[in-house]
Amino acid sequence: MNMNRFTQSALVAGGLFTSIAAHAQGHVVMTPKLDWMTATRLATEAVDACAKQGYSVTATVVDTTGHQQAVIKGDSVPLQSLSVSYRKAYTAYSYGMAFNMDTTTALIAAKVTGPANGALNTIPEVLFVPGGVTLRRVSDHAVLGGIGVSGAPGGEKDEACAQAAVTKYRADFR
Repeated sequence: MNMNRFTQSALVAGGLFTSIAAHAQGHVVMTPKLDWMTATRLATEAVDACAKQGYSVTATVVDTTGHQQAVIKGDSVPLQSLSVSYRKAYTAYSYGMAFNMDTTTALIAAKVTGPANGALNTIPEVLFVPGGVTLRRVSDHAVLGGIGVSGAPGGEKDEACAQAAVTKYRADFR
């Protein structure tokens, strides 16, 4: 068989891509995430855990795309708690995945704030404040999203409510 270099390169590259595609089992990407019912139960439990302590909060669960999957708002939360709970969940998810940490408190304690030039700190969704917990699959610790809580008098109280919800439903993260 007489082939020029371009044809040989194309065949090699094509074989490589075919091999990669076969390894990925086709052209559909399957991304693990919690189902909507579990996400809703998590957010509800976090709001309930805080309500039992007298705090009205908002809890937001983000999925593996970083978008809101479930939001539960207490009856008398301040307006900003909606965006703050989302940003805590997003930060716990994205930075928790990047730096293998499980809470925004752990990220802060490790002084994880993005690159030295601080450019990632300007992303509107990022907020290094206690109250976010990274959601991980039980079997292999893969990141499934994040939960953020806002509205209690102090981020440590927000985070405790988020952690209580995660602890209660962790067995469902399969």
